Amino acid sequence: MIYKKFEDLQLSALGMGNMRLPVIDGDDARIDEAAAAEMVEYAMSRGINYYDTAWGYHNGNSETVVGNLLSKYPRNSFYLATKFPGYDLANMTKVEEIFEKQLEKCKVEYFDFYLFHNVCEMNIEQYLDQQYGIFEYLMKQKENGRIRHLGFSAHGSCDVIKRFLDAYGVHMEFCQLQVNYVDWTLQNAKEKMELLEKHHIPVWVMEPLRGGMLAKHSEENTAKLKELRPDEAVPAWAFRFLQSLPGVTMILSGMSDFEQVKANIHTFETEKPLNDKEMTELLGIAGKMVNGVPCTKCHYCTSHCPQEINIPFMIGLYNEHVFTGGGFIAPMALMSVPKEQQPSACVGCRSCEAVCPQQIKISEVLADFVTKLA
Repeated sequence: MIYKKFEDLQLSALGMGNMRLPVIDGDDARIDEAAAAEMVEYAMSRGINYYDTAWGYHNGNSETVVGNLLSKYPRNSFYLATKFPGYDLANMTKVEEIFEKQLEKCKVEYFDFYLFHNVCEMNIEQYLDQQYGIFEYLMKQKENGRIRHLGFSAHGSCDVIKRFLDAYGVHMEFCQLQVNYVDWTLQNAKEKMELLEKHHIPVWVMEPLRGGMLAKHSEENTAKLKELRPDEAVPAWAFRFLQSLPGVTMILSGMSDFEQVKANIHTFETEKPLNDKEMTELLGIAGKMVNGVPCTKCHYCTSHCPQEINIPFMIGLYNEHVFTGGGFIAPMALMSVPKEQQPSACVGCRSCEAVCPQQIKISEVLADFVTKLA
């Protein structure tokens, strides 16, 4: 197992995410604890020492199961991470109640790593609002030793992350981001990582395989990758990409079965970053996979929109929504946008299209976005 230095700790470069544990009869709330125990036992024996869970995973049962499984091992043999569930605004007044319950569920007296969960457009105002006292409470728990390291995860835009960092950045020790070779451009992961680098904040990676979408490719793309690295499995390319990025300390994989655990641990027995040729080929494959609306964010369109719609932002969300086949990112981001500036506010005047260098049929894209959201 490869290890990465974080402050005075040696963390396994591969961490075990616990959002996609094996379940019974396809019911996400019913974790197959026996199968999960086998996975954790193997992970512990092969050097994984970082385990990530959260309040909402598996309908609230992940923390309980992870707590049960890890309680069989010495407390100093693993690092445990969980998060304050600010993705649900109803939780904003419950930080103390939730934190105490999390300690109970996880059967620990302290968390090694604790995060503000999913900083995004939907909740940035509440996270920054002092009336809820979330930051103050978590800092107090850190002072008392019940949180060893405090950080945040984010699915929001660079602007949202910047606002959070402007307020709390000096106290944030790490940031968990969705980074993979598709989201390098699709979700502006490259730009987000550059922002964090300016703040000297190391990156924890989530969704390295994009929920399994990068675990296999078309025959054509697989052949291209095999030509470059004949012995490298397709899923391993996602991890090699991340091993090539300065600033990445932890790579979390939400493994769903024993075979995935074995395969991923095998990959992390060695560190094999990509060379320039391999990186170019892989990002080229990613670009063809997305095949989205080719907006360059020149913003010519926005100055001609009578509704003042942030068209480049909307097209970015549209591309994400189409690639994922739905998902929560776009609806979540749109929650912060006034109704009169949402895609449905487009009046079809085509003034934006008259100045678009890419000749994008913007009104048609926005109309399709509305249909897909519905």
